[in-house]
Amino acid sequence: MNKSSSLALVSASLCIGITGLAATPTLAQDSAGQSDDTGTQDKRVEDDLHTRKVDYEGSIIVSAAGLKQLDLLAGTSVLETAEIQNNLNGQVGEVLAKLPGVSATGFAPGASRPVLRGFQGERVRVLVDGLSTSDVSNTSADHATTIEPLTAERIEVLRGPAVLLFGSQAIGGAVNVIDKRIPRRVPEESFHLDAIVAADTVSDLRNAGASLDVPLGDSFVVHVDGSYRETNDLEIGGFQIAPALRQEILELADEEEAEGEVDEAAELRKAAGERSILPNSATQTWTINGGASFFSGDSIFGASIGYYDTDYGVPGRPGTEHAHEEGEEGGQEEGEEEGEEVVTIGLEQFRADALADIDLGDGFFQRLKVRLGYSDYTHTEFEGEETGTVFDTESFEARIELAQSDTGPSRGSIGAQYSYRDFEAIGAEAFVAPNTTEQFALFSLQEFGPGPMQVEVGGRVEFTDVESDTFDVSRSFTNFSGALGLVYESDEALRLGVNLSRVERAPAAEELFADGPHIATQQFEIGDPDLSTESAWGLEGYLRGKIGGAELSFAIYQQWFDNYIYLDATGGEEDGLPIYVFLQDDADYFGMEGEISFPLYRSKDVTLITDLRGSYIQAELDDGSAIPRIPPVELLGALEAQTDAFDVRAEVQWFGAQNDITQFETETASFALVNASVLWRPLPSRESVTVLLSADNIFDVVGRRHASFTKDFVPLAGRNIKASVRFSF
Repeated sequence: MNKSSSLALVSASLCIGITGLAATPTLAQDSAGQSDDTGTQDKRVEDDLHTRKVDYEGSIIVSAAGLKQLDLLAGTSVLETAEIQNNLNGQVGEVLAKLPGVSATGFAPGASRPVLRGFQGERVRVLVDGLSTSDVSNTSADHATTIEPLTAERIEVLRGPAVLLFGSQAIGGAVNVIDKRIPRRVPEESFHLDAIVAADTVSDLRNAGASLDVPLGDSFVVHVDGSYRETNDLEIGGFQIAPALRQEILELADEEEAEGEVDEAAELRKAAGERSILPNSATQTWTINGGASFFSGDSIFGASIGYYDTDYGVPGRPGTEHAHEEGEEGGQEEGEEEGEEVVTIGLEQFRADALADIDLGDGFFQRLKVRLGYSDYTHTEFEGEETGTVFDTESFEARIELAQSDTGPSRGSIGAQYSYRDFEAIGAEAFVAPNTTEQFALFSLQEFGPGPMQVEVGGRVEFTDVESDTFDVSRSFTNFSGALGLVYESDEALRLGVNLSRVERAPAAEELFADGPHIATQQFEIGDPDLSTESAWGLEGYLRGKIGGAELSFAIYQQWFDNYIYLDATGGEEDGLPIYVFLQDDADYFGMEGEISFPLYRSKDVTLITDLRGSYIQAELDDGSAIPRIPPVELLGALEAQTDAFDVRAEVQWFGAQNDITQFETETASFALVNASVLWRPLPSRESVTVLLSADNIFDVVGRRHASFTKDFVPLAGRNIKASVRFSF
């Protein structure tokens, strides 16, 4: 680390005593998120419409310190505990996949990252309370995120450029998971317990998690939480392999048989006939976290430590054993031994966090918020019983923000952010060279005007250094991002606005320094140390709010990229694996997304509401060719009947065919998932106790996510009956 790096790290470390978090909710905000067991049914229905998907008042979008609204991020959704329970999954990408404009990488049941408006990997930042997860899920789609949705309090989804808030990795959006590791309030009870248990049929799920907050006096709270999740191999609705790939494997089997290789032909036909079960897809995950907070007036000082451990299988592409055999020296016998091995991943992370959220009184600045995070992460890829590649990452991140009072000419905040990551991959298939990434940024968000017309302005300057001793390369980037938003709010609580943005992203170390085989993804990846800054102009219009009894959100957007970085297949092979290279070109993204929830019928005892959601994305390079792995058009329609004791919901989610593909990419067929659920509140005086019974993919169809690298041999889950019990007291 050079002298400037050391000074930045020391300066950030000196903030420990006065640190706080820009993404930390105020006491009033956190209290608003707690369940109200004494509310009427009408209030519960109204709250359900309000908090399930979109927050229109801005009070629970904790990432916008000092702002009443966050209109520069028009595509914003919030999932509370009820919706998380309904879509419970071990990977956060699958939890969010029903939201408009959101898909998932779906690499394997143990690894699925969010895809926002067609962006994934280095363009989507996944956060815990405003700081990076500090894992390597951005490095490759087979790497899991170190988040346990089971113990999340809520999840914010920020679609569109979130660069101004969270850095260049959020050029396509961000997912911010709010947990309770560091307590933000003093419970009124002698203790506060949240717990959930769940089981399902499609993977033999055994899942449980709990969190406990205990006040020690009036100003000190201790927290502990933990979770355990285990699944067997996933059940699927039909053939494991997509029709085009099955045909390819069967033709290869015929060729092998014609050459007298009867055993090889039989193995290929067996692989083509695999159905009902997805081999090597079992998972096991457990977590434990502890934290404490001290409260002084309206100020909070806290810290936490946590441990995340998961082991999961990586389903292999059938037929690749034969290709690998031909690429290896040593003959058929050695190749067959290789083909019997399966790839599994063992992942563990130790994490420590600290914060302070300090009340500064009635001056120009209202609060000082700083957040520190440290992570020690290890990820091991096993080939059978042998250790293949080990990824080690040590990282540190600090964020400081001053939130302004609302008495001046503008509302908002100014802040700084620092991060440092030391990455090393060890092993024969360490496809990314050891490297370090250091970044420092200054940013500000400002809001002008009391209404009905408001103006939002934001800016961020970012200094990034990326180094690799192996390549003897050191790159430095200075990036500027800014946005201007205009919004009009009507008397009917509708907000109509338009945003203009200019954002920049420095190329990631993986895009610069990749050079080798990656067995888990079955790719030989090659980076380019000479990649330049990626930038984009963006224009977005939106309408959201309330009209009558309905709540709606609609957005239409366009982004024009210069020097867009993407991973593309060349058609060649190296070590028996297809070669993928990182390239740059201009690119355009266009999309629409929307949702509306409104009551169809309301009486004293029953309310019937409907949800309608949809999204469309088109993305192409400068020559008109398609960008790989762009999700197709998606539509969702649902009906839900609500009573004091029961909510009964039925929904259909339809995914269109994706035929707009690039070279060496395969088409994806359309499919529809039909789901139903019954939520029961057995205790009238305590609505926070819920029992959920649901049936997903009732007709057991075979569905494949086009955004997934593994879609041709890793389909979605088949018919699934699941049950869960959640309680809070």
